[in-house]
Amino acid sequence: MKHSVDLDWTGGMSFETELNGHKLVIDADETVGGNDKGPRPKPLMLLSLAGCTGMDVVSILKKMRVEFDDLKVSVDGELSEDQPKRYVSMHVVYTVKGKNLPLDKIKKAVKLSEESYCGVSAVYKKAMQITSEIRLEE
Repeated sequence: MKHSVDLDWTGGMSFETELNGHKLVIDADETVGGNDKGPRPKPLMLLSLAGCTGMDVVSILKKMRVEFDDLKVSVDGELSEDQPKRYVSMHVVYTVKGKNLPLDKIKKAVKLSEESYCGVSAVYKKAMQITSEIRLEE
């Protein structure tokens, strides 16, 4: 299987694509010639990791019949000081809300995503350190 994207320049520093039937615009900040019409490319890397592992965890928890009210996945990325600016590490925080949450099952779901299912995580781990933590909220 192969995925492909086409990115079309729309002037300035702005580019546009249609991805899975959804229009997406990326752009740069005004300080570097952009018009702030959309997100920057690097933060989309953080979003890709959050989305990939978040979908895995939801799917696994549903299969385990774990009931929860909400799941928030936050990803912080630390950029290098030197050029090219790149992420040198990422930290994922899984915040699960609900009553009487089974921490052991949530840990297992996160571990399965991080070690077996999330393709974004698998690629990123080859380039940087990725750490995570789980927070439970009632």
